[in-house]
Amino acid sequence: MKPRHRRFAWIAAGLAVLGVAVALVLNAFQSNLVFFFSPTDIVENRAPQGRTFRIGGLVEEKSVKRDGVVVRFNVTDTAKTIPVVYTGILPDLFKEGKGVVAQGKLGSDGVFTASEVLAKHDENYMPPEAAAAVNRANIDATEKRAAQTLAK
Repeated sequence: MKPRHRRFAWIAAGLAVLGVAVALVLNAFQSNLVFFFSPTDIVENRAPQGRTFRIGGLVEEKSVKRDGVVVRFNVTDTAKTIPVVYTGILPDLFKEGKGVVAQGKLGSDGVFTASEVLAKHDENYMPPEAAAAVNRANIDATEKRAAQTLAK
């Protein structure tokens, strides 16, 4: 084999190894990518079925039901509500009426099965995505009420 051909073979092998490494990194990134959805997004079927994602909003008042380590509660963005089931110990800051982000999967029955629950940090903190979803839902509800009032 001529030195020129050998050099091209090494370059081709290096590019192949680089291509495989890039493919593995992108595959790992894709499988660990978790998207955020509000309860309104989930009700409007914008959330993936059978894939892990995050839901965020407020824990609905008087919706927390405990049965040992199984906790059932509702997450709302003030427009729509999604039931959530979580098995495990909740964070100390988890309370009704406060912000929450849960990661898990949506079942075919419409119940979100959480594998992780995150509570807010302090009195004024809410995840930006959850705050935007709550604000968007409030604006939509206000616009809907105004349109109904004008229609009368």
